[in-house]
Formats: sequence, structure tokens, C-alpha cells
Amino acid sequence: MEAFLSLPAVGIVVSIICFGIGCRIREKLPSPLTNPLIIANILIILVVIYTPLTIERYRKGGDIITMFIIPVTVILALRIYRQRELLKANILPVFAGCLAGSLASLGSALGLCRLLAVDPVVTASLLPKSVTTAIALELSARGGGLAGLTITAVIVTGMFSAVLSPLLIKTLRLKDPLAAGIAIGTSGHAIGTAAALELGEVEGAMSGLAMALSGIITSLLFVLLFR
Repeated sequence: MEAFLSLPAVGIVVSIICFGIGCRIREKLPSPLTNPLIIANILIILVVIYTPLTIERYRKGGDIITMFIIPVTVILALRIYRQRELLKANILPVFAGCLAGSLASLGSALGLCRLLAVDPVVTASLLPKSVTTAIALELSARGGGLAGLTITAVIVTGMFSAVLSPLLIKTLRLKDPLAAGIAIGTSGHAIGTAAALELGEVEGAMSGLAMALSGIITSLLFVLLFR
């Protein structure tokens, strides 16, 4: 049994099953609160805690899935290309929105860490919470942060964005798909973009673009903070 559970395929199959369950729940109970990614994460945590499949065994397959984060992110460029005319017509508002979102993300995190006298290592780990994992890990390492804490902050931020963004868009009656996509992509990176894709083609494309632009802007600002 130990040899079987140590196979990378086990972690991959568990991830697929948990995500499949999340998709089925979403079909039966359509709501921002039933996001398949969030459900899958909760189920995987329960599996790791209450079964012989330890986190070390799960990661042998989970790390293989993680390898696909970067190529999947690049695929979003296709959706951006399809909306290139819209992007050309709104390049300045798009850039301004990404800049404002990046400043708000870094500023709020840095302000709270300073206010609560958080350790500099923890601060460096939390600051890149709103950019995609690949970029966040590089920035965290540059600032001397902890990789595990950074990944946790990125996932939690993305989950909150995926759940709250559709609710806020509806509550605030935000009808512009471009603005909605930029807001989600800047705050919720890849997980938020997955939620934006469910809202529409324009929202998904703009969210993917915002994720890329905010990653670049955040990287530049981060370098200024930790030079």
C-alpha cells in the first residue's frame, strides 16, 4: 500500500477526482461560493489529513500538475489576441487600472504589515500575494521570504477573488466587461481569471492581460522596495 500511495499517478488522480467533484457540485449549485477550484482544494486537504496519503506522497503527483501552471497561463494569450481591437482602443485605461490595482495590493499589504509590526521575512512573503505563483515565488525569494507562506497567500488571495469578485460585480452593478476583467485579473491572478472566464470571453481575456501586466508592474515595484 505504501508503494502504491507513493506513485505520482495517485496524486494526479486524486486531484482530477476532487476537481471533477467540484465541477459536479457547481453544476448542481451554481454560485460563486461553489467554485470548483476551491472545492477541490478543500477536498484534497481533507484527503491528505484523514487518509494514508500524506502531503509528501501527494506532492509527487501534485508537483507534476504544478509544472503546467506556466504553459496554461501562456495559453491565455490566445484569448487576449482575440480581443486585441478592444485592447488597442482602451490601452490607457487598462494600464491605469493594472497600475492602480498593483499599487493598492502592495500598499495595503505593506501598510498592514508595518502597522502590525510583522517580521520582515513574513512581509516579503505576503507582498506578492496578488500575482501568479511563478512570479510570486521569484519575488518572495528576492526579498528573503518563505516559499510556503507565499504560495499559501497567493492561493488564499485567488480564492477570495474568485468567490467575491462575481458577487461584487453584481452588487455594484458593474456592467463594463473590460473593467470587470481588469479588476479580477489584477487582484486574483490565475484563480481569479478562471472565475472571469466563466463570466464571459471579454472578462476572461482582460483578466488574463491584467494578470500579466500586474505581474510586471508588481515586479518592478517589488525591486524598488527590496533593492
